[in-house]
Amino acid sequence: MLEEYLPFIGLLIFGNIENLILASQGEVKKANVLSLSIMSIIVVILWFILGTLLTDIALQYSNIINFIGGLAIFILGIQSVVEAMKNKKTKQE
Repeated sequence: MLEEYLPFIGLLIFGNIENLILASQGEVKKANVLSLSIMSIIVVILWFILGTLLTDIALQYSNIINFIGGLAIFILGIQSVVEAMKNKKTKQE
């Protein structure tokens, strides 16, 4: 059963790292922790349901999905670093 998900293992690992980055961005922006947590849990459950139901279809496009997902994770990571640097500069002044 787990063999079905092997083409997406990179997205699973780096997606979880990106979730941590987004959570830290929420903390920096002083987001409401409760609403952020609830929304995060809802999104994870929705992705789990979609992933479970559509794995067979998604396997045909796994290379494209991995590329787009990896690119999104990379862009969000850069965005997070840029925002952190802006906040750091603002606090130093």
